Formats: sequence, structure tokens, C-alpha cells
Amino acid sequence: MNPRQDVASLPNIATFVAAAKAGNFTRAAAMLGVTKSAVGKSIARLEQHLGVTLFQRTTRITRLTADGEAYFAACEAALAEIHAAGDALRSAHEVISGRLRVNMPVAFGRRVLLPLLLDMARPHPALSLSLTFTDAITDPLEEDVDILIRFGGLADTSHLIARRLVRQPRVICAAPSYLQARGAPTSLDDLQQHMAVVGSHRGPPLHWVVMDRGVERRILPPATHQMSDGEAMVEAGLAGLGIFQAPASLVRGPIARGALIPLLEAYAAGPVDVHALWPRAAQLSPKVRYVIDQLVACAARGLLD
Repeated sequence: MNPRQDVASLPNIATFVAAAKAGNFTRAAAMLGVTKSAVGKSIARLEQHLGVTLFQRTTRITRLTADGEAYFAACEAALAEIHAAGDALRSAHEVISGRLRVNMPVAFGRRVLLPLLLDMARPHPALSLSLTFTDAITDPLEEDVDILIRFGGLADTSHLIARRLVRQPRVICAAPSYLQARGAPTSLDDLQQHMAVVGSHRGPPLHWVVMDRGVERRILPPATHQMSDGEAMVEAGLAGLGIFQAPASLVRGPIARGALIPLLEAYAAGPVDVHALWPRAAQLSPKVRYVIDQLVACAARGLLD
């Protein structure tokens, strides 16, 4: 395929992504400020270039074909990276100033994010940080926060922008002292005979996520000890108070030195997403864009694992 043709197709690709997101050519034309006919011709050129049909079109519906779905996923991701690169370049030449309010989970925030945020602020003396640490469910608009870091996300994010930073495996573990006293569970049913350290209604979850017979589900272990944040849960587990589940970043060190022992690994569920969330705005402020771009770059280098 001719590289020059690929470059020439970039405007058509942008039109295709807009049409796929809009759901029909009329809305896409309105978004792009062109005519519906122009959108149709752009899509037709792209389909001819690729040799596939991207949209199934009738008088009533316009929807992506299977090839169109696959191509849309790839194009959307590529365009997002292009925009992120442009934002990063612009951020490098802007004066990053003002007060930036970031709210993050207690343990993950202190152990992983805090050193990185301090490094980000150091080259920008006009940038002031207000950092808060809580595992409670919060809303940036209600808490007057610029950036919110959360495991999993919020129930309603229609008023927020969310960017996944990293995926963290979940680990069930306990201290050797607990296992010496109570033994180790070998099945999920065994957990009912054990002591557990769980979260609270406004903190980390009371439930655990496990894989049971090939199906991911939530279970409620005995709520022997309830903690309002992940830091306290890890400390309680290290003290031998019970079994607990936590993201890998919080227990990797203690496991490596033998202070915690992984359990029930056959029931390990899929990883939990860590998101950065911020309020929707017509234009993202330089300070927010700078920190988001830096967090994405840190995640790409494995610094958030």
C-alpha cells in the first residue's frame, strides 16, 4: 500500500471516526461543519482505499460493519494518541501555574502517586498542589477537585472525562502469623471459617471480586474487621488480623519480603482499572492537561503498576 495514499487518507479517517461516534452522517456533518454529502464521499474514498465496507447503510439506519467496528477501534485509539502527543507538546511550552487539587486513594496515593506528583510539580514553581487522600466515593464537582484518581471509577461519569491509567491485578493474601494460627483456605467456601479484613460503606469495598467456575463474581467474606481505607487494610493484614484482598501495587513489597502470602490464586479475577477522572470542560486547563499527560506517560513506563 502506498504510504502517500495512507497519509492522504488521514482526513477521511477523521471523518470516519466522527461518523462512527455520531451514529449517522447527518450528525457527523454537523459536528464537522461540512455537508452530509461531503461526509459520504469521504467515507466512500476510505472504503475504496481499504477495499472493505465500513458502514451498513439503509434509508433508516447507518451502522458499522464488523470490519468497520475493528477499524474504528484502531483509528480511535490512534487519534487519541495523536491528540495526547499534541497536548503534551503544547503543555511543554505553556506556563503551568495555579492551584491543582488532586484527590486519590490513601494507600495507592501515598505509595505510588505522591512521589510522581511531587516530581511533576518541581519544575513548575508557579504550580501549587492541594493533595487529599481518601478511599471514600467522591465526586470532583461536589468536592471541588480538579483530578480524581479512583480504582474502578464512579457509578455516574456522564459529567466527567475518564482516562484509564493502568490495570492492577487483585491479590488475596494474609500474614504468615495468621496462617500459622488459623491455616490457609483452599476454597471460597473455606473463607466463612476465617477472619477477614474488608472495607467500609464509604471506603474500599466490603466485597471481593473472584473468578468462580469461569465466572467473575462478587463475594462477601466475613466482615471481621472493617477499614475506611486501603492503607489501614494492609496494616491490619500485616498485623495478622485476617485475610484481605487488595490491588497488587499495595502488597507487592510485603509479598516479596515474605510479610504477606498470596492465597486462593486459582480464584484470581481480572484486574481492576485505575482511572483519572476530571470534570468536563470546554477547554482543559494547562495544569490539568499537564498532570494527566504526565500520569499517562508514567503509566506507559510501568511506574503505576
